Amino acid sequence: MSGPVSIVVPAYNEEKAIAGVVRQLARVMDDTGRPYELLVMDDGSTDETASQAAGGEARVVSHGTNRGYGRALKTGIEAAQYDTIVITDADGTYPSEAIPKLLAHMTDHDMVVGARSGEHVKIPMVRRPAKWVLNQLANYLTGIKIPDLNSGLRAMRRQVLTRYVAILPDGFSFTATITLAMLTNGHRVRFVPIDYAERQGRSKFRPIRDTLNYLHLVIRTVMYFDPLKIFLPMGGLFLLASLTLIVYRLFIVRAFGVTAVVLFVTGIQLLGLGMIADMLNKRLR
Repeated sequence: MSGPVSIVVPAYNEEKAIAGVVRQLARVMDDTGRPYELLVMDDGSTDETASQAAGGEARVVSHGTNRGYGRALKTGIEAAQYDTIVITDADGTYPSEAIPKLLAHMTDHDMVVGARSGEHVKIPMVRRPAKWVLNQLANYLTGIKIPDLNSGLRAMRRQVLTRYVAILPDGFSFTATITLAMLTNGHRVRFVPIDYAERQGRSKFRPIRDTLNYLHLVIRTVMYFDPLKIFLPMGGLFLLASLTLIVYRLFIVRAFGVTAVVLFVTGIQLLGLGMIADMLNKRLR
């Protein structure tokens, strides 16, 4: 047995799955012997999600209207009693049995993520291409191989988590953003392989809109914490293009053009902006 745990479960129209998820979470946590609380954040559901959750061992906090996955998590974390926070989904996709494994690593980590890389992972095919592209971009921008950027099952320290509340979005990008924020700021993060089941009920994920939001959040978050990772390659690309154009026009066309100068100046400006942003970032930390 170790310290107490608050488990926060955001839920929006999950009446078919939430009662079973609450029962499973209670069973798993009872077996650990830890003090705990189960907090279901009903995010303005229009079905029987709240009543189904309240029928179990969970405390239910409700939004009057649907405000988004990230906003539900923020409200739930604010309402939680304990410093160790575990989040998981209400649709039955994440294995509650993995939570003790995550908690076992919290003695020397600030966040432990259940990475969906186990033997039985059923991520819908429509999500896989976008997920792979975003993971590759995140790997490059952070310089770290990230097994799962936006897993919804993770344990975190609230005193660390609250440092980044101001930049955490209200939508599905909450988990991707906190992953990038923790990694780019040198926090102790561990990834533990878990399985991932087929969801119960209808998915709230919007492939095009939510993928574009994830892409925007990945770039914005890294810009916030490590701007040189964005500005250096952009500035270098403009400088390379200008030098290539200069060589082409001088030796092939034998006439100099203003386009190369514009590209060169733009590249220098981008590098300068990146260095200024990086200095400000380090000064304000």
